[in-house]
Amino acid sequence: MRTLTTGPVGVHYGQLYVQSHEFVSDLGASYAGQQNGLCGAAVPGALFLITGLHTGDVGFSTELHDSEPPVDDTWEEIVEASFTPVGATTALVGWAGEWQEPLDLAETDYRVRYCGIGMDSGHETDNTLDGEPLVDHYLLQFWPAPPEPDRVIKVTSGTAAYWHDYARQQAPPPTAEERAETERQAVLEHERRQVEARLAVETRDWGGKLPSEPLRALGWAAIPVALLDRAAAEAIARADAGSQRGIARWAARRAYEEAQLTEHDWIAAALAAMDRGEELPEPFDTTSKAFDRAWGDPGVAKTLITTRDGRYDNFSQQAMAIPAIFEACADDPLAAAIGAVRVSVDTFGFGREQEFLAELRQAFPVLADQP
Repeated sequence: MRTLTTGPVGVHYGQLYVQSHEFVSDLGASYAGQQNGLCGAAVPGALFLITGLHTGDVGFSTELHDSEPPVDDTWEEIVEASFTPVGATTALVGWAGEWQEPLDLAETDYRVRYCGIGMDSGHETDNTLDGEPLVDHYLLQFWPAPPEPDRVIKVTSGTAAYWHDYARQQAPPPTAEERAETERQAVLEHERRQVEARLAVETRDWGGKLPSEPLRALGWAAIPVALLDRAAAEAIARADAGSQRGIARWAARRAYEEAQLTEHDWIAAALAAMDRGEELPEPFDTTSKAFDRAWGDPGVAKTLITTRDGRYDNFSQQAMAIPAIFEACADDPLAAAIGAVRVSVDTFGFGREQEFLAELRQAFPVLADQP
């Protein structure tokens, strides 16, 4: 036998605990389905211990035995339960974690015997101050043993009888299957709430109403166009692939015209390749090279616009327009059309959105005819 702890310990609300994990001291859950009401072991990895004294110090010792020790009938209250630590560190812990003493227990199955004396006297005393004599005393014994139901070995005090009666009124703890189902339902509920939250954010981003699935699949790339003109965006989404590709090329070319870029041979060659569905020639084989050529060509216009959000009034119109050709060459015709329209609207700048959209509908009656 080894003594793990000995000496007075402080209690509040007539409680102290053995815990091997972060334990929320739930009285009802700890005694669910038990016969004894002094050593609650229904929560895995924890023990909820009852004392007679409400607040103050009680005598307390903890022992570890190699095998079951004989019952000492000098104790007035004796109960047994089973306990299995679920963490590497087990401790005897005071109310609200105000103190703790480590218990040298392995992660294995134990039988626990909890003995008490003077519980009625402790209950009647209620509170003691530092230095006052101890009124009730307790012994907690551990030994290796397979799990089995708790039991009451000896009852003497009215206080213990009260708590035993309380325990027997508690519903049995959930079965492993019931716990698993509860956890599964909790996971499903958590996932449902996450989906709802994401949907709420997405709906807000789309202006309060989700778009058709083709537009929705494009995500952020389609949102600016949809917020500007939902009917036009949806009409583009409903159009056939050929019409979408035509819209993309027209919008890209219109952006380049607006930015005064079409008169340069090296740019005109790229636009012609776009129209033919061919790979773009240098320097349009990469975005960075196209920008570098534009900034290095002294003949390229340098015009400024106010951005559509009105935040900047000195933004390069040419920088705004150049990405349009790359958008128009996207593999997906809808992505190409929406992307090119988005860049072109931005190229027209603040306050000119409807001017561009009117031109777009005139150029493609399939959009004008859509509701």
